[in-house]
Amino acid sequence: MDYARAIAAMGTTLGPRVVEACRDLFDAEQRDLASRVAPVAIDCVYGPHERHRLDLYRASDERDLPVVLFVHGGGFRHGDKGDNGSWQNAAVARTMAEAGFLGVAMNYRLLPNARWPEGGEDVIQAVEWLRSNAARHGGNPNRIVIIGTSAGAVHIATALKLNADLPVAGAVLLSGLYGYTPLDEKDEPYYGPNHEYAGKMPREALASTNVPLLVACAQFDPPRFQAEFLGLMRERLDRHGHMPRAVTLSGHNHYSMAMHIGTSDRRLADEIISFVRGLEG
Repeated sequence: MDYARAIAAMGTTLGPRVVEACRDLFDAEQRDLASRVAPVAIDCVYGPHERHRLDLYRASDERDLPVVLFVHGGGFRHGDKGDNGSWQNAAVARTMAEAGFLGVAMNYRLLPNARWPEGGEDVIQAVEWLRSNAARHGGNPNRIVIIGTSAGAVHIATALKLNADLPVAGAVLLSGLYGYTPLDEKDEPYYGPNHEYAGKMPREALASTNVPLLVACAQFDPPRFQAEFLGLMRERLDRHGHMPRAVTLSGHNHYSMAMHIGTSDRRLADEIISFVRGLEG
């Protein structure tokens, strides 16, 4: 199906109405994917909080599979690994399972109770759990790749700031905020006062990390997210002499970027799958 015209009509606006419109676009194909790939383990406990839970998906009987952990978005306030029974946020893990990996979808702490850097801490705990437990489910604990969209990308970047030696083989960052633009007022409940913002952002960690990166933004991402993408590209080029692997995805917006993965539009899914397969544990 050609979704591009409908997504273009949504523009670069954010909000629940756009989320719902995107969900409606992909619902039929994503329900089909859900019928093909069921979880092999649900609500695995990776930490002490009630939201420290993750689900595992596998479609292969092989062992030693790359492990791909998805960290959902939601503006630090919303989101669920299975979206309360629907396909959203589980779709990326299902797609990775169909590709021959051990797909994982995690929850993490949210506002109003969570504060920086707890999202990053939760990613670190989930990675530690997978290092200890992935092999029991057919995964290779030395080949963990983390994917995050929006707030999820921020939490992955924060994890790399907190632990420069995070034991992952690679990271995929979709439409995240890394510290190249000013604080948005609506994010102050998570980060705290504006004067503390710069010191909390993971810009330096991403610019310097040796963890292989795949970074993406969407054609209809809001300008701030596109500026963040370009800022990271520029700084990586200046520091390393080349940009990381990157995608500017035409015909998609901030929400459809991750939400469409698992549909007939395979451009981003194939790029991620190729990235994962090319990494060494």
